[in-house]
Amino acid sequence: MSDLADTLEVNELVGSDSPQKKGSTVKRVLSVLSTIVAAESPLNATDIAEMLQIPKASAHRLCATLEEQGYIQGSLNGRGFQAGNQLHKLSLDVMASKPLQVQRRAILKSLSMQIGETCNIAIPDGTEMIYFDRAETHWPVRVNLQVGSRVPAYATAGGKMYLSTLEPCTLDTLIDNTVFSQHTNNTLVDRQALISELRQTAQRGYSLDNEEYIDGMVAMAVPVTNSAGRLYATLSFHAPCMRVPFTAVSDFLPQLKDASRQLSRLLED
Repeated sequence: MSDLADTLEVNELVGSDSPQKKGSTVKRVLSVLSTIVAAESPLNATDIAEMLQIPKASAHRLCATLEEQGYIQGSLNGRGFQAGNQLHKLSLDVMASKPLQVQRRAILKSLSMQIGETCNIAIPDGTEMIYFDRAETHWPVRVNLQVGSRVPAYATAGGKMYLSTLEPCTLDTLIDNTVFSQHTNNTLVDRQALISELRQTAQRGYSLDNEEYIDGMVAMAVPVTNSAGRLYATLSFHAPCMRVPFTAVSDFLPQLKDASRQLSRLLED
């Protein structure tokens, strides 16, 4: 992030009359990023200037540079800024760092032992979810989805959890750009049926997969959120329905929620 800081300091100095402002630039950019991440909806530079009580010209310069560097991006409706790919990558890099990796693996392993099935953390990437980490079950019969595997968001528990948190305009764009495939007889390929399922998911706070991606596999997912309550990953378990019937999947909700809270606290400590 040093290159970004250097760029911001140069840009801020070019647009100011006093070199004394140089020392405050990094603090300002961190404040801008924190404000954008915590906001309920996209913010424009004028909104940010008012909230942080900084000059509008400075807010516009900072936002322009952050957008250029990929830390923020314009919202789909063009009315403000939201977190960009570089910022998402930064948060995941923090989670992947060695000290947090040890704690994350311990939480996943404990959850897997409690449930008796494979548990995983997944992150959103456009219309797909990427498996970020996992803890294997001890059973010989299991679904082999390795770290790095990409799965369709619309047909998986983690993906539907993520989709259920999106603003309507963002969700519409993702659905418009999704190539739907009938993976199983239960896959939701009808737009209205999927949206109805996502509404239910948002209301109850967890998502379900009733053999929608792989025949004979059921799953449940909950969000892993930051301090502002925004989803940055999903936590789920999946199991063969021969061991865990679909009617019993939600019995493990308390364990998933507890592990999710522990994972969320890793970024806050």
